[in-house]
Amino acid sequence: MPDMVNLSAHSQQHPQQRQFNPYTENGGTILAIAGADFSVIAGDTRQSEGYSIQTRYAPKVFRLTDRAVLAVNGFAADGNMFVKKVRQRLEWYRHAHAKDMPLRAIARLIQTMLYSRRFFPFYVYNILAGIEEDGSGAVYSFDPVGSYEREACRAAGAGQSLVQPFLDNQIYFKNQKAAHGTSHPAHLPLNTVLSLVIDSFTSATERHIEVGDGLEIYVVLSKGRPMHGLEGLRGMEEVTTTNDGERVFVIRRDLKKD
Repeated sequence: MPDMVNLSAHSQQHPQQRQFNPYTENGGTILAIAGADFSVIAGDTRQSEGYSIQTRYAPKVFRLTDRAVLAVNGFAADGNMFVKKVRQRLEWYRHAHAKDMPLRAIARLIQTMLYSRRFFPFYVYNILAGIEEDGSGAVYSFDPVGSYEREACRAAGAGQSLVQPFLDNQIYFKNQKAAHGTSHPAHLPLNTVLSLVIDSFTSATERHIEVGDGLEIYVVLSKGRPMHGLEGLRGMEEVTTTNDGERVFVIRRDLKKD
C-alpha cells in the first residue's frame, strides 16, 4: 500500500501531456503555369498517407468558373471542404451580381477565407489559375494562412522539391544563358507548356511514392483564342458552361500505377 501511495503522488507531481492533431498529409502534387493568353493547372489523383495508398482517384483540381480553376493539396478533407466553401461564395456572388467573380477578386476572396481561419487553419496549399479581365493568364499561389502572390508558375505538394526546380529552369530560365543576340521568350506556347506539365508529373511519379495513378490537366483559354496546341490531344474534354468567351478543357492521362 505505501508503494501505491508513493506511485500516485509521483504521478501527480509529473502530469502527462496529451495532444490532439487533427491534420494529416495526403500526398499528391499540383502545379500551374501561366501563358500569355492561357493558363494550365494540373494535379495527380493519388491520395495516400505515408506508404499506404488510400485511393487512386481523388481529384485535386476543380473548375470554379469558366475563367478560374483551383488546385488544392495537403489534408484532403480540408481541401474538399475548402473548395465547397469557395464555390458557395462564388454562387452567392453570381446570384447577387448576375456574373462570375473576376480571377483577381477570387484570389483575394481565397486569401480572406484562409486568413479568417488562421488560428485553426485549413491545412491546404492552394494554387489558383485562370484568365484575368485583360485576357492574360495568371497563377496565384497561397499558403495555408492566406499569404499569396501572383506568379508565372508554381508547384506544391509531395513532389514540389522535384518539380519546382524544373519549372524554375524551363519557365523562368534560371541557370540558362540565352544565345548571343537573343533573349528568352516572355511566355512559352501552349504545346510546350503541356509537354512540360506531362514531363514534370512523369518524372515525379518515377521518384515519389505519393505521386501517381492519374493526371488531370485543366487548360483555360482567353476569349477568342484559337485552340492552337490542343488539336488532336487524346483524353481531352471541354467543360465550359457559359458563352462568355473563356473556354475550359480538361485532359486526363494515366500515370504509373505503383
